[in-house]
Amino acid sequence: MKIATFNINGIKARLPRLKEWLAETRPAVACLQEIKSVDENFPASELEELGYHVLVHGQKAFNGVAILTDGEAGYEPPKEVQRGLGIDGPKDGEGEQARYLEVDVAKSDGAATRIVCIYLPNGNPHPGPKFDYKLAWMDRLRARMGAIWAAEVPAAVLGDFNVIPEDDDTFSVKAMVSDALMQPESRAAYARLLADGWTDALRTLNPRGGVWTYWDYQAGAWQRDHGFRIDHVLLSPELADRLLAVGVDREHRGREKASDHAPVWATLKD
Repeated sequence: MKIATFNINGIKARLPRLKEWLAETRPAVACLQEIKSVDENFPASELEELGYHVLVHGQKAFNGVAILTDGEAGYEPPKEVQRGLGIDGPKDGEGEQARYLEVDVAKSDGAATRIVCIYLPNGNPHPGPKFDYKLAWMDRLRARMGAIWAAEVPAAVLGDFNVIPEDDDTFSVKAMVSDALMQPESRAAYARLLADGWTDALRTLNPRGGVWTYWDYQAGAWQRDHGFRIDHVLLSPELADRLLAVGVDREHRGREKASDHAPVWATLKD
C-alpha cells in the first residue's frame, strides 16, 4: 500500500502536473494540500477519469485539502470520519480554515486504515497572532491524534506540517533561523507528536537528514538546491511496523509550472 502527500499549491494551476504524478507513480492514497478551491470547483471528474475516488474539504482561494483513493487498485471511496479540528483562524470572525480531513480507507475485502491529511498553518510573521494560531492548531492536532491512538487503529497523518524538525532538515540554519517553521516552539510541538509514539517515516529511513521536500520559487532555490523538509508522514505503531520504503518524488519539482513542494510517499506492507 503506497500512501503519499503532495502540497500542490493550487489545483487550477497544477492540475496537469498532478495528473502526471498520479499516472506515473500511482499511489493507493494521495493526500493533497493547498488546493485553493471550494469543493464544487474542484476538478474531481478529471481525477475520477484516472480511476481515483475523491473527497474534498475546500476553501475559496486559500488552504484546502483533499484525499484520493485508487479505485482501479480496488480501494473504496474514502469514508469521512472528521473534517476540521474546531479551531477558528487567527482573525476575529474568520471561522475555521480548511486544513484537516480524516478518513478511513479500505478495499472491499480488507480492514480499514485511518488516513489524516493536514495543512498546518505557516505561522509567519513571527511573533504575532498567526504564530499563536499555529501553536494552538498543533495543540489541537495532538489532542486529535491522541484520540486516534487510543482507538488503536492503523493510522497515518500526512501533509504539509510547516515545521522543519531538525537542523539537518534545511539547507541553511542561518537562513531559516527567524522563520516560524523553525522556531523552538514549533519544533517542540512537533517533537511532542513523536514522543507520543508516532513515527516520522522519512526521518526513520533517512536518519542523517539532508532530504528536502520544498524549494521556494525565489532566489533560484530549486536550481541551487536550497530546500528544506516540511512535508511529513507520521505513522502509528501498527503502520510503522509495516514500513517498507519512503521517499520524495524530487524530479517532479523540476517540471514546468511545478508546485514548490515535491510529493512524499511511503510504502507499507499489506
